[in-house]
Amino acid sequence: MDIKNIINSYKSSNPIELASTPPSAWYTTPEIANLEQDSVFTNNWLIAARVEQFKQQGDYVATEIAGQPIVIVRSESIKAFYNVCRHHAAQVMKTGTGCARALTCPYHAWSYKLDGTLAATPKFAEVCNFDKSKNGLKEVRVEIWQQWVFICLNDNAAPLSEFLGDLVNQFEPLNIEKMNFHKRVSYEMNCNWKVYVDNYLDGGYHVPILHKGLNSALDGKLYKIEIKDKYCLQSCPTKKRDNEFSDVRTGTARYFWQYPNVMFNLYDGIMGIMIVEPISVDSCRVIFDYFFDDSNPKNTQEFKDNSVTIANKVQAEDSYVCESVQRGLASKGYDTGRLSVSKEAGEHLFHQLLHQDLSAAGTD
Repeated sequence: MDIKNIINSYKSSNPIELASTPPSAWYTTPEIANLEQDSVFTNNWLIAARVEQFKQQGDYVATEIAGQPIVIVRSESIKAFYNVCRHHAAQVMKTGTGCARALTCPYHAWSYKLDGTLAATPKFAEVCNFDKSKNGLKEVRVEIWQQWVFICLNDNAAPLSEFLGDLVNQFEPLNIEKMNFHKRVSYEMNCNWKVYVDNYLDGGYHVPILHKGLNSALDGKLYKIEIKDKYCLQSCPTKKRDNEFSDVRTGTARYFWQYPNVMFNLYDGIMGIMIVEPISVDSCRVIFDYFFDDSNPKNTQEFKDNSVTIANKVQAEDSYVCESVQRGLASKGYDTGRLSVSKEAGEHLFHQLLHQDLSAAGTD
């Protein structure tokens, strides 16, 4: 299988009027999935944690980014490291969150200070030509934007502000600093991660058909799509209906997607963050973080619970169709499809950015 030909069979220079989706092999070939880890997820900034998880020295989050074990920890500042002991490669901190005075490997008790420097190497006194100062945890780039900690595994990538581009200005008037974290819900789905992103970026094309409850609360005639830099904004006013969807979805609906895998859904007093992580070529994990403006008197516990319930209903509908699409992508009856000019500009941008990353990596 020639990966380069699979990548280049997508014509990224075509305007949307002539554009087709990438070939189904992009969604079904393990070699493409592996290449994405080394390009799309390694070379771009990804949300790894929330800033509020690092309130005091020693607070840490041990997670996985682009298939790599990573630990983020507050020392004098928030730092990130490969979560791999320099002795025999064991994972230093168990996956999850906590607070520690030092980062100590559970294998041979090598211990690292919170700044990543090597502090203790038991039973190592007789070893010659060993420099502890050169054997600290390997550092990873970390930057903060709004309420999130971003990680990038590429030392040569542009800084986060340049990567986000005009998205920073888009968020400025939204006052999301008022939003407080409520809860996290995760779903595992039997589809390629890109299927889920495509579904999100279809400009509300599927909403009247698949999400009839949500559609009742949106004024779809005023649905707008804007693309710039590495993001897409879909927006429309909500409308008042006497139903459970309209009760918790008010104000202007704003759906931001930032390449490659994060979405921000905002309504009046509500924000939902969705992070899509590949598990395998035909499975992914979608992480939902829910935030609410606690200064808004309508945001009672009952309101928050109802809001999450509504989101779960929409997610169940999306899960069904995304898994159906994945089965179709593996069929001999499909390879590529055309895009709606009025609806699917966000998908077109996503595919072009993917091609840019994959083609650069595929020619290395």
